[in-house]
Amino acid sequence: MEYTSPWMNAELEGFRDAVRRFVDTEIVPNQEHWRKQQHVDRSVWDKGGEMGILLADIPEQYGGSGGSFAHQSVVFEELGYAGDMAFGIHVHAIVAHYILNQGTEAQKLKYLPKLASGEMVAAIAMSEPGAGSDLKGIRTTATAGADGYKVNGSKTFISNGYLADLILVVVKTDAAAGAKGVSLLLLETRNNPGFRVGRILEKVGQKGQDTCELFFDDAHVPLENVLGGVEGKGFAQLMTELPYERTILGVAGVAAIERALRLTVEHTKERKAFGQALFDMQNTRFVLAEIKTEATIARIFIDRCIDDMIAGRMDTVQASMAKYWISDLQCKVIDQCVQLFGGYGYMLEYPIAQMYVDARVQRIYGGANEIMKEIIARSL
Repeated sequence: MEYTSPWMNAELEGFRDAVRRFVDTEIVPNQEHWRKQQHVDRSVWDKGGEMGILLADIPEQYGGSGGSFAHQSVVFEELGYAGDMAFGIHVHAIVAHYILNQGTEAQKLKYLPKLASGEMVAAIAMSEPGAGSDLKGIRTTATAGADGYKVNGSKTFISNGYLADLILVVVKTDAAAGAKGVSLLLLETRNNPGFRVGRILEKVGQKGQDTCELFFDDAHVPLENVLGGVEGKGFAQLMTELPYERTILGVAGVAAIERALRLTVEHTKERKAFGQALFDMQNTRFVLAEIKTEATIARIFIDRCIDDMIAGRMDTVQASMAKYWISDLQCKVIDQCVQLFGGYGYMLEYPIAQMYVDARVQRIYGGANEIMKEIIARSL
C-alpha cells in the first residue's frame, strides 16, 4: 500500500500539481544556465510571486497566500524532487517568518507584501569570516545616531546575497552586553552607498545559488528597522525562529532522499552487467531495500515534524534532530546511490552526481550538525 502523508489532502494535492507545473516550466529548464551564471534570473522571483509560492504560509493580510506550513512544505518538496538548489526561496521564507513573528506591525505591513510578490528578495546575514555557528562571536556593529544606524563589518556565505533587496543583518548594538547586545536589523540594499556585495563565492555544489560576501561601511539602516522595535533581542529572536529553518532543511532533505532512491531504482533496472540487470543482483537489492526502509522512516519523522509545525508545537530539540539526522542520512544515501551508478554516478550530466555535490553543505548550514547534537544533549 502506498504511503500518503497524513497532512496531505485534496486541496494540497491540487496545489502540488500547480507547483510542479511551475517548477517544470520555470525552474528545471534553467538549472544549467543558473549554475553557469551563479545565480537565478531575477525574473523567476516575480513569477514565483505571481504564482503565490514565495510566502505560501504567510497570512493574506500581509500579502501572503494564507496557507499553512503544509503548503510551504509542498513547495520545498517539489523543488527537491526536481533537484533544484538554486532558487533561494527557503531563505526568503525564513526572513519573512522573522518579520511575521518578531517584527512590529509597521514592519510586517511594509515588507511582507513586497516579499510575497517578489518585489523584494530577502537574505539573512549571520555568518562572518570569524564567526559561523557561534553567533556570539560576531563583530559586525551597528551604532545608532539621530538619522539611523551605521552598520560596519562584513558577512560571508550569504545565500541570496547577490540579488537581495532586504537583508536581515545580525549585529552588535552593544558590544559590552554579550548575547543581550545582539540585535537584528532590516537593511535595504537599494540606494545604500555604505553597502557592497562582494564576489559570488565558488562553492563545491549548489552553484546556481548566489552565495556572497557582504560588506558594510557605514551602511544606513533607519532606527525603526531594528526588528521588533527594541535593541538587544536579536539572540532570543534567533533562538525562537531557528526551528523553522531547521525543519525546512529536514523537509528538503527527505525530498532529496526520495528522489535519489527513485533515480537509482530506475537506473539499476535499466543498466546491465554480467548479463543481467544491476537490480537483479542481491547486493543491489539489499542496498536499495535498506535505503527504502531509511527513506520511509525519514518520511514518517518529517511528516510528524510538519504536523507539529502546523500545530505550533515544534520545539528546538525536535527541529535539531530533524536537521542533523536527515541531512546525515541524505549524504549517506546519495553516496550509496552514486556507488550503484558506477562511473556514471561521478558524471555531472547525471542528476545523482549533482545531488552528491549539492548535499554536503546540508550538514553545515542552518547550524552545523555538531551544534544540533549539543542542543539535543542539553535536553537530556
